[in-house]
Amino acid sequence: MREELRLQVAQRFARGEASSVIAKDLRVSVRSVQRWRRTWDEGGPRMLRSQGPASFPRLSEKQFAKLEAELAKGPAAHGWEDQRWTPARVRTVIGRRFHLTCTIQGVRKLLVRNGWSCQVPARRAVERDDDTVAGWVKEVWHRAEDSRRLVEPGSSSRTKPDSP
Repeated sequence: MREELRLQVAQRFARGEASSVIAKDLRVSVRSVQRWRRTWDEGGPRMLRSQGPASFPRLSEKQFAKLEAELAKGPAAHGWEDQRWTPARVRTVIGRRFHLTCTIQGVRKLLVRNGWSCQVPARRAVERDDDTVAGWVKEVWHRAEDSRRLVEPGSSSRTKPDSP
């Protein structure tokens, strides 16, 4: 839809029409028409063709293989202290490695499309101390559970709490 509009604008550029007239006729902003005109001046109508959604990182299979190699190194190799890959972190790696910008949603879709799934640990963390967890459950958990207020009938009035 937008691509067709831009190609229609290119024809009007070729006829020498003013940006303000084109913008008014096609109900778009003058600024957009001016931006399209600059692009058209640089490379002609083919430069106005759609290059795909901005949120979809256009990585070739070869580039994705390189990305997987980077991810295999782990987050610590890229400057993060813990060992969690989040879409935001993968987005940062894509930006650094391939000089592409994309949305977090686009990164998630890219990963899912290539067989990656939500991060779920295959095993428990090495740092986990089961004795400490058991002690916490035994000593602290029941106090947290008991501290809840009991549900009892009340009044929404602050001035007459006992009014019917």
